[in-house]
Amino acid sequence: MRICFSVARRRANKRYFKESKGRFLGRKNLLRTVLEQVVRARCVAYRGRKLRKRDFRSLWIIRIKAAATARGVSYSLFIHGMDLAGLKLNRKTLSQLAINSPEVFDEITAIVKEALANKKAATPA
Repeated sequence: MRICFSVARRRANKRYFKESKGRFLGRKNLLRTVLEQVVRARCVAYRGRKLRKRDFRSLWIIRIKAAATARGVSYSLFIHGMDLAGLKLNRKTLSQLAINSPEVFDEITAIVKEALANKKAATPA
């Protein structure tokens, strides 16, 4: 008895064609170029998911830096003071606070400045 894989192979190929829908010229209707295009698109998408996280973190840091500098503390001292004060807020939350509730961010900055002053007073000169 002869075994044929045509139905399964056609189904697999249709998945690739469906994934490459909307592309230009042979990238949407020639199997070999479709396979190349789909593999490359998946690689770019994977890399893009990592880059998006990196981009958002840098955006949050820029926002926090601007808000902290406006209140008289550098970004690095602000983060160090948060650590000294025992405040466990991530950068995303701090960024949202700086934009949406500046009065809360003012309170955090005051706590940070106090923690930095206490550390400075505690260390011998």
